[in-house]
Amino acid sequence: MRRPKGNRTRKSVAKRFKITGTGKVMRSRAGKRHLLGSKNAKRRRSLGTSKEVDKTDTYRITQSLPFSH
Repeated sequence: MRRPKGNRTRKSVAKRFKITGTGKVMRSRAGKRHLLGSKNAKRRRSLGTSKEVDKTDTYRITQSLPFSH
């Protein structure tokens, strides 16, 4: 069977961003993939936390995720 036409979720965006219950768009921080030995523990801990996306980018991200809000 063919898939019906309509809105589609951008899967690349869905893997990178999460939308909270209040509608904020959260992202993970860059810099935690490699070369961690040269970064101190406080910096590594802060890289593990998520951060809110800037308001200027929120609209474009939510448009790419039509079923999340």
